[in-house]
Amino acid sequence: MPKEWKRDLKKIVNINSYTGNKRGVDKCGELFAEWMGELGFECERFKRELVGDHLLFRSKVSGTRERVLLLGHLDTVFPPGTFEGFREDDEWVYGPGVCDMKGGNIVALESLRKVFERFGKIEDIDFLLVSDEETGSDDSKLVTSSLAQKYDNCFVFEAAGANMEVVIGRKGIGTFEIVIDGVASHAGTAYENGCDANLEAALKLRELASLTDLQKGTTVNIGRIEGGVGANTVSPRAKLLLELRYANNKERARLMEALAKIVEHSFVDGTSARLAGAIQRDVMEPNEWQMELIKEIEKISGVKIKTESRGGVSDANIAASAGVVTLDGLGPYGDGDHTDKERALKSSFEERIDLMTKVLLHHQKEGAIRG
Repeated sequence: MPKEWKRDLKKIVNINSYTGNKRGVDKCGELFAEWMGELGFECERFKRELVGDHLLFRSKVSGTRERVLLLGHLDTVFPPGTFEGFREDDEWVYGPGVCDMKGGNIVALESLRKVFERFGKIEDIDFLLVSDEETGSDDSKLVTSSLAQKYDNCFVFEAAGANMEVVIGRKGIGTFEIVIDGVASHAGTAYENGCDANLEAALKLRELASLTDLQKGTTVNIGRIEGGVGANTVSPRAKLLLELRYANNKERARLMEALAKIVEHSFVDGTSARLAGAIQRDVMEPNEWQMELIKEIEKISGVKIKTESRGGVSDANIAASAGVVTLDGLGPYGDGDHTDKERALKSSFEERIDLMTKVLLHHQKEGAIRG
């Protein structure tokens, strides 16, 4: 008989849950609702029309323990017909979401099952599964942020690092579009009457790119440029699509101030610009409370915990920004995520399930994880 974690992982990996496939995402959610119901959890459903429903599985509140939130997402990046199906060999499991992050959701589920087996009940631990993380959590962001404030600790089950590192830092990310208006004119007969939006865009691009500071972990990437009508027309409009990533709040402030100045200043007389976009997920900065939590986990588990920071973002950014002590990377180790080579190491499932089981058992018995 296959291990229970592998049997259930296969079930959900074989369901296409591309973010835009609401039916498939909801089907995965229904399986989790069934499994969590067997452990005594009640399901609060945040119904959605265009994306899958977000699901919060609530346990009973004792009023005497720290409250713990487990956090994951149901969706993957693969549209139907592009990368589907579960397979395995002696060491690895393969398929969409095996590490990002259906595998992580299974780690959380299996840990809860073992806690339930020991105590016959679970209290003060809730499990939130959102449906749109892979497209930026635009819909679920407010749900996660408002809920996270009610908890003492949050564990996020994105994939572990190559040496089973836990993630304590993630960059913040913002996506913006600058629209530049110029004045069109004939490039041959009335060039001087035009105001070149393309030239303004190029000069703004140079200023934006200069904001990158790799030593501080800050990048400004102008990912797309659009502009102009034709070779014989002074450009009346141009657009810049850009992304900011930053490793701390000081850099966020610097970038936002500089961005505003670049948009407001016209290098080419007669042009004007306007800014659209927002910070999608704010920075998750390493902090002393995380390290305190990690030390307690090391005592509980007898395992030395390695840590790392990542340039990519996750819903851990949202939870951390809401003020809850957050650790990420508590899923299995895998690689090839967001490609058709995605895989996860079988032994890492066992390691992570064992670690989280010990942590959650301690929480149920002692009422807290941190001291």
